[in-house]
Amino acid sequence: MSMLFTRRSAAGLIGGALFAPPPASAQSRASFADWFKYGKDVERFWSVSEVEGDANRVLIRPLGMELSSGKRMMVLYPRASSAYDSAITKMLDVFDDKNMAVWIDVVNYAGSADRAREAIREAERNGVDLLVAMGSESTALLWQDYKGGRIPVVTVCAKDPVTLAQMQSYDVGSGTNFAFTSLNMPIDAQMGYVHQLRPNLKHLAVLVDETNVSAVETQAKPVAEYGSARGIRVLQLGVKDPRNAREELREHVRRAVAFMQRNDKELQNSVFWITGSTSVFNEIKTINAEAGNAPVLSVVPEVVREGDDSATLSIGISFDSNAHLAAIYAADIIDRKVEAGNLKVGLVSPPDIAINFRRARAIGFRVPFNFFESATNIYDYEGKPARINGVMLAERRNGGAAAVR
Repeated sequence: MSMLFTRRSAAGLIGGALFAPPPASAQSRASFADWFKYGKDVERFWSVSEVEGDANRVLIRPLGMELSSGKRMMVLYPRASSAYDSAITKMLDVFDDKNMAVWIDVVNYAGSADRAREAIREAERNGVDLLVAMGSESTALLWQDYKGGRIPVVTVCAKDPVTLAQMQSYDVGSGTNFAFTSLNMPIDAQMGYVHQLRPNLKHLAVLVDETNVSAVETQAKPVAEYGSARGIRVLQLGVKDPRNAREELREHVRRAVAFMQRNDKELQNSVFWITGSTSVFNEIKTINAEAGNAPVLSVVPEVVREGDDSATLSIGISFDSNAHLAAIYAADIIDRKVEAGNLKVGLVSPPDIAINFRRARAIGFRVPFNFFESATNIYDYEGKPARINGVMLAERRNGGAAAVR
């Protein structure tokens, strides 16, 4: 294969300023931690360095490995995001598993389309083999400006391209230089799970950042359309100013609970639904404090986490699962096994289900056994991890955790 490497020094084997080995004076990981973070195991196999003189650029290269034929990749970030932290960590993990000799230039264009366009021009000048659009914002920008471009593009952490009219259907490729993946699952399937939890559902309160166009179009509107067609009252609780999300959500949720209780006093047929809006799911503590006994559900599995500051349950596609699929697409394209435009929209199935039983018990919420059986992540009645990534955990006597079969 063209992308195998050996574990010897890779210094100096790839020419060009863009992908030259980082200088000895390159700054430490902590210096760019405000926008670029990654999992603790990444540095076992990868060297991660800030590009000297540019605080919005990071170079990732195989650690101490000689490249037989180096490939080049550029990842475009619109800004910092915990979702992107998870995605880049998973992609690097997959690339390492596949023994990929790929040097990765990560560019934070900080919301500037001009900066993104200049990065793409530089990528073309330097013979980059693949562009990765990180997030819906980057995907929309590249689709508008670079559809049909010379370099193939893979999307990751981006909302559904069919709902956003970037693709006509899920069953064909784009026919361009783009290979899409989706963070969404079909709304009918997703709501089927919700009806198992609340068979007599009356109220569905959707929490969304109104400035997050992709979340509105692919996660909020489809729920509203689904509910209106089935006699379910959908409450659209939109955050207008993400900087003031806490106060807006506190008031929204408080008023929604009062409305729901008019004909569902015990909130047994009502749920709150958190979309993939960072400004919303970062305020899970505030939402829980005002939601009463109504379960807080999420399309983002990562919002179900250890402790009390967690959604009760999630049904959706995790950033890790989406990034894993995107990394496979990227590996196949960069190794020339497939053309980007021939790949169908990457959909993860079945969905990732995550449950926090501490939150469920606190509100008297019963979780069906089939959810427990199929859940990827489970947190127990103390809010501690019981199953992570499908692996059950048992407490060691020394207080640690061990995998059990």
